[in-house]
Amino acid sequence: MEKIVVEITIVGKDHEGVVAGFTNFIFQNGGNIEKINQNVIKSLFGMYLEASFTKKIDTVKFNQEAEKLAKSLRMEVNIHYEVSKRKRVAVLVTKESHCLEAILDARTKNQLKGEIAVIIGTENTLSKLAKKAKIPFVVVNEKDQTSAEEKIILISKKYNVDLIVLARYMRILSPNFVWRYPNRIINIHPSLLPAFPGAFAYVQAYERGAKIVGCTAHYVTEDLDQGPIIFQDAFAIDEDETLESLKRKGQKLEARTLLEAVKMHLDGRLEVYWGKVHVKPRRSK
Repeated sequence: MEKIVVEITIVGKDHEGVVAGFTNFIFQNGGNIEKINQNVIKSLFGMYLEASFTKKIDTVKFNQEAEKLAKSLRMEVNIHYEVSKRKRVAVLVTKESHCLEAILDARTKNQLKGEIAVIIGTENTLSKLAKKAKIPFVVVNEKDQTSAEEKIILISKKYNVDLIVLARYMRILSPNFVWRYPNRIINIHPSLLPAFPGAFAYVQAYERGAKIVGCTAHYVTEDLDQGPIIFQDAFAIDEDETLESLKRKGQKLEARTLLEAVKMHLDGRLEVYWGKVHVKPRRSK
């Protein structure tokens, strides 16, 4: 029987006994711990645990027991099973359409090895694109980011989401959210990171007289724009370039770069270790 990989994330207020509780839980269920990582920021504890099993798992029972353990430890738990199925994707947007349009176009052309399960917007601007594609569109417009993230988590669970794509989603996600989806949130940033982080990358590049501008698709971590880099691309800046023409060129590149990163993830070609993305070669047909 092939190995079954289970990813478990635990988030909550930092206190003793959590690591021991969940590692023992894995061993008692006949699993082997492949990876474990933990972090604490301002008394918020997050742990990522990857375990493998060589025997069949009763997922319903496993989930119930994990939830019971988490409740006893006053923590929240998310469980993700890595199986050979079409992954379900949530796309988070604000009002810029170029990245979402590229993803939906690839979907129409059957270029994605995954299913766009839901589109979540901070406003209604892009709902028509979702309606045309016959994909559920949910507005989460809470001003308070904690409240917004709580809703997004519930929506993601409802649609059984495997991957979250930030298609110019203009809000910063908290560690409480990010830790629940380790290496399963992809963002596009309009610069060749680590240069020009933050929201005004094109303005910074233009004002600094950059000769080359690019885009970076990366996994999201708790450190803003510092996550493992998946894919980058760039173009040269003409002498007569204006800020607006620079943005137009950049947006086209953003869409292509994000789409390529999403395709690689859905193709199962990406592995992350020691903070770096390693890309597997394409499988021959």
